[in-house]
Amino acid sequence: MHVDHLLRLDRLDLSLVWGDEALLGREIAGVTATDLEDPERFLQPGEVVLSGLVWWSRDGAPAKTDRFVSALSRAGAVALLAGEETHGHVPRELVDACRRHRVALVAVPPHTSFRAVTEAVYLRRWGELHRHPADDHHALPENVRLDLDRALEGGATTGELLDRAFAHLGTPACHLLTPTGRTVARTGGTAELPAREAVAVLRGGRGTTLRVEAEGTDFDTWYLHLPEEGRVPPRVLQEMSELLGRHRRRRDRRRAAHDAASVRLVEAIGAPHAGTDRLRGALASCGLADRAAYTVAVAALEPDGNGGADGVAALAEALGHLPSVASAVARGAGGGTVAVLAHEGDAADGVRERLREVWPLIRDRRPEGTWRVGLSMPVTAPAALNGALAQARHALAAAPALAPPSPQVAGVRDLGGLALLLAGVPADVRDVYRETVLGPLTRAGRGSGAMLLETLEVFLAHDCSWTRTAEALHIHVNTVHYRVERIEVLTGRDLSRLDDRVDLRAALLCR
Repeated sequence: MHVDHLLRLDRLDLSLVWGDEALLGREIAGVTATDLEDPERFLQPGEVVLSGLVWWSRDGAPAKTDRFVSALSRAGAVALLAGEETHGHVPRELVDACRRHRVALVAVPPHTSFRAVTEAVYLRRWGELHRHPADDHHALPENVRLDLDRALEGGATTGELLDRAFAHLGTPACHLLTPTGRTVARTGGTAELPAREAVAVLRGGRGTTLRVEAEGTDFDTWYLHLPEEGRVPPRVLQEMSELLGRHRRRRDRRRAAHDAASVRLVEAIGAPHAGTDRLRGALASCGLADRAAYTVAVAALEPDGNGGADGVAALAEALGHLPSVASAVARGAGGGTVAVLAHEGDAADGVRERLREVWPLIRDRRPEGTWRVGLSMPVTAPAALNGALAQARHALAAAPALAPPSPQVAGVRDLGGLALLLAGVPADVRDVYRETVLGPLTRAGRGSGAMLLETLEVFLAHDCSWTRTAEALHIHVNTVHYRVERIEVLTGRDLSRLDDRVDLRAALLCR
């Protein structure tokens, strides 16, 4: 299928914005939807890229637009399909960038869904595969196909489906992976693939990779990967991908009941007076009853432009990397995403460390966002879950104030002193306190306010040592004296007094 063929599909109502005959004749190998500002590492050569242009804004548009389109060009994308719904039109800067980098640009009207475009591409490609008689011997044998259909109807696991599908080919090494490198399943005898290595493979490493066409997010879409390129004929892979798509859709429908139970559990632990019976029942409905210990996690993504769904998908995928931990994840009523983790009593520290290893892989899927997780202390009784939720929220709120580099996954044990205390203070109260104490510095003049705040922070961090502060800031010690005097005059505090130092340190932690 060529780009020009896509434009001829009347039901999609696509329109060409820019592109010459050579570009329109390029072969389409697949489709990827993204709104990352730099999506290069997630693209495969020959793909058309669908973008709602959420990343685009008039502020800084030319540089941002050029960075996006140049990433498409370097990755070998054959065309950009730009949605008109977000801005009402295709921005002029985007047209200029596509012309400059020679990427065909097609407008997608608001009434045409990205899913319809994706389905049109893959249905056309699938039909073209079936029209090649020379490839008939590549399709799954009839007995294998019937066996797989029976296995699917009988509730076979994902690993069993992989083994049965490839058994007649000698069961080649095969992984079913998510974008964060989690292995969903692998054929028998296939070596385990570490998550970071799996992510590198999906970004263009060795072998053959095929996306499974089913509903998925940036975090848990499935990819079929075979390290030996050419070992399995293309039509077998296509049929296997379609089978796994059916399996994924069935699995997601079954998970709907668990997701509803997770919402009820999160509501129960968030209720200040939830009875023990209600909590036990909510845990049981999620399959988490009578466990040795529980930890509560609260995650926040800023910004989360998908009504909280991104946060739920991200935290659920992160916890999927912890096979020994059972969990329930849902959007919390007080903001953020909440998860209840069930584990062995002595595994709490291991949960925190494993999440810290995995979280960068989650964050990399949305590098433009700010991601953090707060963890409670482990509790053994359902009645203690409400307190554990408060602890997790404290850890989440206090994490940015911890010594740099502040952890993206913070536990209550990581907190101490003022950071722990201030985490429990309402945000509007912290804002008023910060403005009262530090406001005179922030209003000290263009550039001067930021300089004085930095000097204050470094001065306090170095125990009010003039010499060490000067060394840390690479300035003369007399300059430190001058700046500290200005800080004292503007704030009305005396940095030789302990109480005033504490006031200023607390205000800095409230930022």
